[in-house]
Amino acid sequence: MKTLVDGFAAEGSPIVLVRHDSGDPESPLHPDRAGNAFKPALDGVEPALVVPKHVHSAFHGEVDLHAWLRREEIGEILVCGIQTNRCCETTARLGGDLGYDVGFVIDATHTFDEPAQNGRDALGADLLAQATATNLHGHFANVTTTAEVLGAIPAAG
Repeated sequence: MKTLVDGFAAEGSPIVLVRHDSGDPESPLHPDRAGNAFKPALDGVEPALVVPKHVHSAFHGEVDLHAWLRREEIGEILVCGIQTNRCCETTARLGGDLGYDVGFVIDATHTFDEPAQNGRDALGADLLAQATATNLHGHFANVTTTAEVLGAIPAAG
């Protein structure tokens, strides 16, 4: 994710940071908890916009991301971050439904192993990421990689 963000920062493209502010005081994502802070890889990033949110999609945050993107005349978004199969996937789906050209940078997302609904089995993070990529690609987003995205940025000079 840092490589992706650094590439876009160097190009001067707007970067939007989204932070999940859980209302549950026991959640590691509660504003009073260390898990709520942006990861150190984002230190020094000058975001064009910060979107605090309480639900999965960045489009349902305290800041109206859709209105901001329209005002800025931005029709393409790239989704990366944590958690691949929850907030990232939900944001990509809603972005696609709203008509954005969505790039889902799969290697710039992260997820965790999850227990299956039967309570006995677990699904590994790699399988969950693969399922997300399969769900999104060609339907809600173009699933891509950091190298592919950065390779499409025109060289400065």
